[in-house]
Amino acid sequence: MCCAISFAATAFLLAGRVLSAPRPVKAQIAQINEANTSSIPTQSYNQSVFESLVLARSAVDRDNLLDNDDTVFAFVNPCRNTPELGGTIGDGGKLVRADHSTFPALVGSGGSITMGFLNPCGFNTPHVHPRAGELIVVVEGRLFTSVTAENRALHRNHTLNQYEMTVFPQGAIHTNFNPDCTPAVFVAAFPDEDPGVGQVAQNYFGLEDEIVLASAGGDLAIDGANIDAWRNNIPVNVVKGVESCLTTCGIKKR
Repeated sequence: MCCAISFAATAFLLAGRVLSAPRPVKAQIAQINEANTSSIPTQSYNQSVFESLVLARSAVDRDNLLDNDDTVFAFVNPCRNTPELGGTIGDGGKLVRADHSTFPALVGSGGSITMGFLNPCGFNTPHVHPRAGELIVVVEGRLFTSVTAENRALHRNHTLNQYEMTVFPQGAIHTNFNPDCTPAVFVAAFPDEDPGVGQVAQNYFGLEDEIVLASAGGDLAIDGANIDAWRNNIPVNVVKGVESCLTTCGIKKR
């Protein structure tokens, strides 16, 4: 039971940029979901262009459907064919995704790229990619990464320095955060045009109440009154690592 509660608490508490004293579960998850759907303002997505690219008879026909500007994607200022789905902004920074829906020039390419711009102590919260593995490269600052591929697999973590890379297997639960007081930037490459993403905490706590309670080992009440009791079941190294970064950088918890 201890292990089950520890996993549930860890997934829930790491779902924000920093550890915080949460409100009741539904209010907390609603706030998280709202933050994760905050997007970079862009023009509306051109569905007809995407459909035409998918249905093109050949690669040449597909290429001829694209204007010259359609084949350039600027991550710091996403170009006009990027839909609202392409950007996620939160307190910890932002992620900008170039896949075949946000950057139609990728249709038929078999790959996609995400860039992450993390503020000091910013989290890229625990998640999975159901259709692709991930190669992640640090291009600025440092990144602490943590991953468990599946049941009975070794848990791995690394502190990646600039221009170092690690791999997250397809479907593995993984996360990364910036352990420093300066910004960090990473590039994540996927061998799939639509790797997908599923946030662990939101999806877990989005299940039916009785399933969440049963898998966590018993009745749970998550609020400010008993958050410290939950924290006692969280692996000390994760909490210490996060809180030490906040203390060092003088950042207050939410």
